[in-house]
Amino acid sequence: MSDLALSTRTPAAIGSGKRGLRIVQFVSIFVIALVMISPLFMLLIASLKDDRFQILADMGSFRAFWVYDPTLSNYREVANFSGELAYGRYLINSLIILVITVGTGLVVNSMAGFVLAWGTLRGKAVLLAIVVALYVIPQESIIMPLVVMMSRAGLTDTFAVQILPWVASPLYTFLFYQFFAQLPKELYEAAEMDGASTFRIYRSIFMPLSLPALATVSILMGIESWNQYLWPTLVTQTDYARPISVAIATFFGQDSIFWDRAMAASVLMMIPVLILYLAFQRWFVSSFVGSAVKG
Repeated sequence: MSDLALSTRTPAAIGSGKRGLRIVQFVSIFVIALVMISPLFMLLIASLKDDRFQILADMGSFRAFWVYDPTLSNYREVANFSGELAYGRYLINSLIILVITVGTGLVVNSMAGFVLAWGTLRGKAVLLAIVVALYVIPQESIIMPLVVMMSRAGLTDTFAVQILPWVASPLYTFLFYQFFAQLPKELYEAAEMDGASTFRIYRSIFMPLSLPALATVSILMGIESWNQYLWPTLVTQTDYARPISVAIATFFGQDSIFWDRAMAASVLMMIPVLILYLAFQRWFVSSFVGSAVKG
């Protein structure tokens, strides 16, 4: 009897355990999402307040997540293209740097990765080891020599000085190499037998197949370029090519901090990278899932 009673209670116990597990998973995901979204929501709410002292006073309480009289005045003040608060111009500068850096970087790094994977160069293993070794060198350790080089080349305070040093990257070259090396060898050999040149194989066959890698590199390189702060601070002296990441720092002075305008400018700064991620998220996620499965 006891064995029979135990067997009849087992499915219910299993069902109860599964429900408990689902509840724990739901609560865990909800808490993690809340922790990640809360700062962004607080930033958006603060940008709708017109009193910078009230924003500071509300920090650390639930009032930071609510606005009684929302206004867009902060956005109107920072979205100018001329004058003291020409943050619209800084945003355009950042967009120009982002588009050119990502576009040129995709071409340069994909070509380098393709040559390392399928080229006939001697010593490819050595070159690949050098590429990986260069990745572990911190950017900060080479910034001062780069500043001197760019200054002697007459490129300071230009768009070019914020683009050229970061177009070629060991990390993104290696990512492309890894993707291209996984493609079937028969695909390359068949195209070669048909008389296709190496560049045509790269352009017409391998590049259309590399959408996940292109999306991954676009997002990572775009975020890296968009968040640059130390480098543009060192190489820009005027508003001509200054990006918005540096311009936002002007709100934080020694005597006063303009929290309202800084919050609005920060929201505007987030929009382009969010659009970039949403545009490529399908291939970005599939690239990481594929890498995890193959790993």
